[in-house]
Amino acid sequence: MGIHGLSKVIGDNAKEAIKEDDIKNYFGRKVAIDASMSIYQFMIAVRQQDGQLLQNEHGETTSHLMGMFYRTLRMVDNGIKPVYVFDGKPPTLKSGELAKRTQKRKEANASKEEAEEVGDTEAIDKFNRRLVKVTPEHNAECKKLLKLLGIPYVEAPCEAEAQCAALAKAGKVYAAGSEDMDTLTFGSPILLRHLTFSEAKKMPISEISLKKSLEGLGFSMAEFIDLCILLGCDYCDSIKNIGPTRAIALIREHKNIETILENIDTKRYPIPEHWPYKDARELFLNPLVTDPSTIEIKWESPDVEGLVEFLVRDKGFSEERVRKGCERLEKNLKTATQGRLDSFFTAMPSANNKRKAEDAAGGKGKKATPAKGKGAGAGRGRPRK
Repeated sequence: MGIHGLSKVIGDNAKEAIKEDDIKNYFGRKVAIDASMSIYQFMIAVRQQDGQLLQNEHGETTSHLMGMFYRTLRMVDNGIKPVYVFDGKPPTLKSGELAKRTQKRKEANASKEEAEEVGDTEAIDKFNRRLVKVTPEHNAECKKLLKLLGIPYVEAPCEAEAQCAALAKAGKVYAAGSEDMDTLTFGSPILLRHLTFSEAKKMPISEISLKKSLEGLGFSMAEFIDLCILLGCDYCDSIKNIGPTRAIALIREHKNIETILENIDTKRYPIPEHWPYKDARELFLNPLVTDPSTIEIKWESPDVEGLVEFLVRDKGFSEERVRKGCERLEKNLKTATQGRLDSFFTAMPSANNKRKAEDAAGGKGKKATPAKGKGAGAGRGRPRK
């Protein structure tokens, strides 16, 4: 879920914080992508004409692999250098949210069975999508695919979006790529949404600046976190009857949740019993992440024959398309790297190009599982991300 209604709150109160841009304008950027969220998207969107998940001749689901392969190629085609981040163990505070999701899946399954009884194919497809669940096997197969592609990934100790935010804050990447708005609450300076959407959706990339969001709202980071808790997050319930407008007004008047609780009418706004808002706040402020300074990120040439064996022999992909995809991948990763070097030494008179040149020239937890691979990425100055 992320933060309920946060994108609209920012859009209404900090319009300068959100801009839409074409994917090609992120040429040369490194982006930490929430892998678990992306795989979930692929499982929902990448389907056969009858709405069923893609499968090979052995009945094994391949929607996640098809999505990961082609969306990664699309990003690299446009000069983006992705590093995927996988979820670790969810925090204890998230158990309530996970229980709600389990209950919703049960309800969706019951509704699907009713739709099957009356032959409502549209409803069946709708409820099938609600029943999608990313399994450890799906994650393991995507990690294998990324390794063969030469695309780096990080195994987060806890929430993937928190690790993405940590990488962005440390300057390892330009931005975090996720649909979950709580990536901003975890402190990512820049959030990119719609990055792994299908090209067929014709949706521009939505770039959200945390700094401009805070400026537009007139909030400190601490106040912003408390606002997000009031709006509703994955780690605790929100206060009943407090919507976005009221939440903003309360933070502006009282500055923090403690003072709000001392002053609001608890009959009109009943406080959840044993409300762990302090624990949620601490989780946003100090999430369990791998120390970015220990993570080395390196993009490598694809293992073409390994990919043919895995995707073609095992999963039924087209050999011609896989080999052509590998050619695109290797060529465009080199082009993106060279493009950053060229932009550093080329005169750029326009304001937009001046910003790109400046970005190219400089720039601006807790230890757990290290990233795959070794090499470039450890901070020598502030290269363009």
